[in-house]
Amino acid sequence: MAIANWKNQTIWTGDNLDIMRGMNSESVDLIYLDPPFNSNRTYSAPIGSEAAGAAFKDTWTLSDVDLAWIGIIAEKEPNLSAVIDAAGLAHGKGMKSYLVMMAVRLIEMRRVMKPTASIYLHCDDTASHWIRVLMEAIFGRTAFRNEVVWKRVSNHNDAGRFGRTADRLLFFGSAINRSGARVPLSAAHAASKYRHKDKRGWHADSDLTGSGLRDGESGEPWRGYDPSRIGRHWGVPSKGAYAQWIDDTLVPGYKSLQSVCARLDALSSAGLIHWTKNGTPRLKRYLSASPGQVPPDVWSDIPPVNSQAKERTGYPTQKPLALLDRIIRASSNEGDMVLDPFCGCATTCIAAEKLGRQWTGIDISPKAAELVKVRMRRETNLFDRFNPIVRTDIPKRTDVGKLPPYKTHKHTLYGKQEGKCAGCPHHFPFQNFTIDHILAKSRGGTDHLENLQLLCSHCNSLKGTMDQAAFTVKLKNMGLRP
Repeated sequence: MAIANWKNQTIWTGDNLDIMRGMNSESVDLIYLDPPFNSNRTYSAPIGSEAAGAAFKDTWTLSDVDLAWIGIIAEKEPNLSAVIDAAGLAHGKGMKSYLVMMAVRLIEMRRVMKPTASIYLHCDDTASHWIRVLMEAIFGRTAFRNEVVWKRVSNHNDAGRFGRTADRLLFFGSAINRSGARVPLSAAHAASKYRHKDKRGWHADSDLTGSGLRDGESGEPWRGYDPSRIGRHWGVPSKGAYAQWIDDTLVPGYKSLQSVCARLDALSSAGLIHWTKNGTPRLKRYLSASPGQVPPDVWSDIPPVNSQAKERTGYPTQKPLALLDRIIRASSNEGDMVLDPFCGCATTCIAAEKLGRQWTGIDISPKAAELVKVRMRRETNLFDRFNPIVRTDIPKRTDVGKLPPYKTHKHTLYGKQEGKCAGCPHHFPFQNFTIDHILAKSRGGTDHLENLQLLCSHCNSLKGTMDQAAFTVKLKNMGLRP
């Protein structure tokens, strides 16, 4: 795996596609993105707010550049191409254009992610079904983990249907860190489960046995109670969070006890066993020992950013810090690199900084760089040691190794293209060709063979620093390419 070829706390202004192309492969641990939703709306921050000037049009029409990208995707990612074509047939050109925009960027995200990385894509029900299939084609069906539903508002009246109150988070990648993902038990859950109280506090009455018979000490009687008589065996806690709490709080050395009966004796001496009226021993599990719970795939406990919230910037699609806090805790560790390629008002950057992660963000609007400074000063105590790096250039990859001079590939390319120009495409003698970069090095392209092609001298002069997709459109418009 490569290391990041940028510094921590970097904010880029520009097209995230070009910038991600310049990032080293396998250098990111977690990606969160909140891209446009194809909502057919225009968003803008209100005048006077901190985010004033930030705006985007979330409406998509099929352009000539999209058509060129469709051809490239069809050649290199046939499964992905099939998904995009199906969406176009079902929903029309607007959806097809939107998915092309997302696809080329998700391909780059896949490249920059480490094998252990995860990605969360924030969307709503406008296109979530197509984006999920798109992501399965790119990241693999087995990489899918969850479609999390985030209930962002309590009530919403929509004519002719049930109110749309939720967004979706499409989660692909590695298993979550369960300890990092845990949240406190809800009051309702605690009240329903921990119904008994003694001098130590509220506790649940739980079983000390497990189903099935076992040989050895697990199946033997203890203090007159024989679990094997009812087809069960002793299930005394020996590891896990509760055993650790017992060891730390009540019975030092408890986890080192090897004997089932010794652990039962220790639990009894500590007052952790309750005997029922019919003579059955039960384990007391205290609420104070609960490590919390891993949230289900419906999140209704994180409210949206309200009008009085300290974190509110006025950014049109701002998400709450608590949402990003949960995601970052669940799918990264301290020191990991977090990327938000549509960072908007920089919520991901702020949450990552608070949690001790490295981070970088990209946004087409310069407002993102301004907002991260404002919010870091206001919402954290870290500003004195916070020195964000604002960049508008494209990073230069350092993970490609030492490559031979790209001109040495001319013979290979001539055979690969069968003597035909990658532009016009007419047949020419070998000496009439010039080696060209499909994607210019100034836009993240490399000297790898896969990024090289041969152009005739006329096409080479016409192309300049354009990428091949846009150049193909230009040639078609000039009548030089079918």
